[in-house]
Amino acid sequence: MSEADPATAPQAAAAPRVVALVGNPNAGKSALFNALTGARQKIANYPGVTVERKSGRVALPDGTTAELIDLPGSYALDASSPDEEVTANVVMGRFAGEAAPDTIVLVLDAGNLEQHLVFAQEIIALKRPTVVALNMVDMAERDGLALDPAALADALGVPVVPTVAVRRRGLAELTAAIAASAGQDMTLRHKVERLGLTERRVAAHAMAAGAILSESHARRLHARLDKVLLHPWAGPLILFALLFVIFQAVFAWATPFADALEGVVGWLIDLTVATVPAGFVQDFITQGVLSGVGSVVVFLPQIVILFAFILAMEQSGYMARAAFIMDRLMAYVGLSGRSFIPLLSSFACAIPGIMATRSIADPKDRLTTILIAPLMTCSARLPVYAVIIAAFIPATAVGPGIGLQGLVLFGLYVAGIVGAMLAALVLRRTVTKGAASGFIMEMPKYQWPPLGDLLLGLWQRAWIFLRRAGTIIFTVTVVLWLLLSFPKAGPGESQSEASIAGQIASGLEVIVEPIGFNHEIALSLIPAMAAREVAVASLATTYAVDAADEDAQAQALGPRLAADWSLATALAFLAWFVLAPQCLSTIAVARRETNGWKWPMVMMGYLFGLAYIFAGLTYWTAVALGLG
Repeated sequence: MSEADPATAPQAAAAPRVVALVGNPNAGKSALFNALTGARQKIANYPGVTVERKSGRVALPDGTTAELIDLPGSYALDASSPDEEVTANVVMGRFAGEAAPDTIVLVLDAGNLEQHLVFAQEIIALKRPTVVALNMVDMAERDGLALDPAALADALGVPVVPTVAVRRRGLAELTAAIAASAGQDMTLRHKVERLGLTERRVAAHAMAAGAILSESHARRLHARLDKVLLHPWAGPLILFALLFVIFQAVFAWATPFADALEGVVGWLIDLTVATVPAGFVQDFITQGVLSGVGSVVVFLPQIVILFAFILAMEQSGYMARAAFIMDRLMAYVGLSGRSFIPLLSSFACAIPGIMATRSIADPKDRLTTILIAPLMTCSARLPVYAVIIAAFIPATAVGPGIGLQGLVLFGLYVAGIVGAMLAALVLRRTVTKGAASGFIMEMPKYQWPPLGDLLLGLWQRAWIFLRRAGTIIFTVTVVLWLLLSFPKAGPGESQSEASIAGQIASGLEVIVEPIGFNHEIALSLIPAMAAREVAVASLATTYAVDAADEDAQAQALGPRLAADWSLATALAFLAWFVLAPQCLSTIAVARRETNGWKWPMVMMGYLFGLAYIFAGLTYWTAVALGLG
């Protein structure tokens, strides 16, 4: 048998060219991959990692085929996540048994060109055959942006092909550029070998500006807004000013509605007393249900107003800018803007906030974020803050449009944020020590919040709050009322002290009395472990049980507290709730996300310790100033 002449071996025997699709997340790589390969795809995992590997065959104009690989979205070759590590390893040819790609197709979002050009310069610096797919040009044109691909090609030194993957536009031109890529002149390329990140950003801005043929007024306006809202100094000031306005509105706008709800609760108590015979059933309805659950429901207007602002910030596109601004501040405590989104979610509830840390690739960053998430002032704390502030802080103005009550509420939220940042600083230098990771994110377009979406979001938040009031708070309050009602107090005894619950609270009172907490507060701390707002229901139920007559039962909680507590005690109570991890559900989720009880116990230990210390410091300082 004669051997085949290598010179006459068929072309089909040669290994197909390997082409890799590379780019930032949301550049449209997957859509382009699907358009080029159709059904000729296979999916597997990369060796050693649970990152999906998608490859397929694409036909080239010269009659050959190429293997096309869709790589995970990446912002840099210096990987900060498993996805980015896979992309870097494939591009650099680090996977065993796999050579580096023959050609790289760099996919850029035409509507976000400047951001995508930062990573593009890193890829072009590798001096591999490269073709740029300027994708989603139709979306850019719809938004008022017209680009010159030839000018961009001159700036980069590589071919640039406009594409619309979802409409299969530009695919023939792209495959032709891939087929011709082997003989590219590397001397024409943009000189990026010695450019750092800052220099690449400057170069990206210049290249993107040079490629613009025309731009609508709206896009220019958005760019001007970003220059102000993302300014290193003006941006944080605007953010904190906006938060200040929000907390002023929570009190100023909600007061008439909250007063009306309080009136309804009082009217229902009076109606029950007038129509239901005195005894167990009447006490259950007036003391256990209406006084307890009703004392929490009256804060629904504050919850709705707070979430109206948060949803408007999200839907307008500003919330992503807030994350970018906070990235600069959080870098000082060893975290990045990746942690800001979970922490922001924790303003609604720490549970989804802790679950959202799954998006943080660095394990120490993620653990730190989990441990500080309960310090964010969740919506469950708002009823506690609101009832204490309304009872002890006068509704006076301290400046034009600035109320003292809103100022105190703003201070409590800031105290939680500052506490979280200081805790992160200590944790990142001790138990979660490590270098801070980088952070890059896409900026959504500005838009007016759609009214329908805003109203739907408010309804969902209001329903969640009311459902908690009708389930968790109702159940805990009823159980507490039963424990407060038996055994019956003797002559001259206080029912809340003689009852089963009162005896339990008396044991806890010994521990919390030094920091200014009374018997009623000690009683409220235990059921508040179910949910923070239960503390308000517990206090209302306790005072209702001890009320001398029906008129006292119908009295709102605030005036009762103002008559019974000192200002020093009230301030200490607020300081406690700023820091204490008062929610068993949060602890349970932290255990699940950290795969054990070690870190939840650390969380509970340091937060309860801080709460006790700072509540005590607040009380002792207030007493020393004559506020006790």
